This record gives sequence, structure tokens and C-alpha cells, in this order.
Amino acid sequence: MDAKDWDARYEASARVWSATPNQFVESELADLGSGSALDLASGEGRNAVWLASLGWRVTAIDYSAVAIERAAQSGASVDWRVGDVLHDQLPVDQDLVLVSYLQLPSDQMQGFWPRAWAAVRRGGTLFVIAHDSSNLSHGVGGPQDPDCLYTAADVLSTLEGYEIIKAERVERATEAGTAMDALVRIVKR
Repeated sequence: MDAKDWDARYEASARVWSATPNQFVESELADLGSGSALDLASGEGRNAVWLASLGWRVTAIDYSAVAIERAAQSGASVDWRVGDVLHDQLPVDQDLVLVSYLQLPSDQMQGFWPRAWAAVRRGGTLFVIAHDSSNLSHGVGGPQDPDCLYTAADVLSTLEGYEIIKAERVERATEAGTAMDALVRIVKR
């Protein structure tokens, strides 16, 4: 899907995702304190808004102008930006870089991970939550194209110089059943 497709999807309903943060974002990041955070492919901004409520200085980037406009209406103190996380220059020296359900073809993701990692300062955290490759056969929802799914190991294979806090497959309960997600939490050395 391109930016126009996402704009149309966001225009079609009052809210595509919940207003609350992703459960793993909340449970894994609540203990980090605060600092500078970069939410890449932020969508309607639910995770960025939550981080800002905890005192983080958040920059949120998504290529859907409709999603960013909707997110900005939250009133949260977030630097909302329309942009392409695959090609636009990203802010650097971030204490936290968050990637939540960015599901693109594997060749694009291979180039994306080093860009996201470059935005993390030494001692900072990269946190990823996404539909796991096993979700097609063992879970519900998410993309049905296997090339847009990945594992925690796939993310780690493109990066260097990190300490693993968590890198695993996790289960997420949904109304339709159980979804399988890849969760990565690493700190830059």
C-alpha cells in the first residue's frame, strides 16, 4: 500500500486503530523513563501520544497525511511529521526509536533497519513490534503476504553493536483469535 491507499483507509473510518498504546509498547517501555523518542510509521499516533504523556519528547513520522492530521488533533505535545521513513532524513541521537507494525516487502525492510538503528544514540533503545512470519500459519490478522512478515531474528540479522533485552515471538489476543508478533528490544552499545 502507498500513502494514498493509507490516506483512503484512514478517511474511511473515524479510527483505524485503538486510541490506547499497543500492549507491548506499554508493558515494555513504561520503565524507560523519558528522553527523546522517534515513532516511525506512527499511524494515528496512539503510541506517540502515550509516550508524550510520560514526558517523552516525541517526533512521530508517517507517510499518510490523513493519519498525521488525525494524530495532531489529539492535542499531545508531539512533533507530527508527514514523511517517508524509507527515504527521508531521520532525526538522530534518539533515546528511543519505536517501530510498530511497519510491514513492508523484505527488500525494503532490509534497508530500513539500519536507517532506524542509525537514529538510536549509544545507550538508546530500538523497540520493534510487528506481525511475525509465523502469524500466517499460527495466528490471525495482519498482512497475508509472507514477504511482508518477519521474525525478531530477521531484524537482528541486519544490525550490529547491540545488547538484546528481548527478541522473541509473542502472542497477542485479538477479537478474532491469537496473533503472533515479533518483539525486539535492544540497546545500542
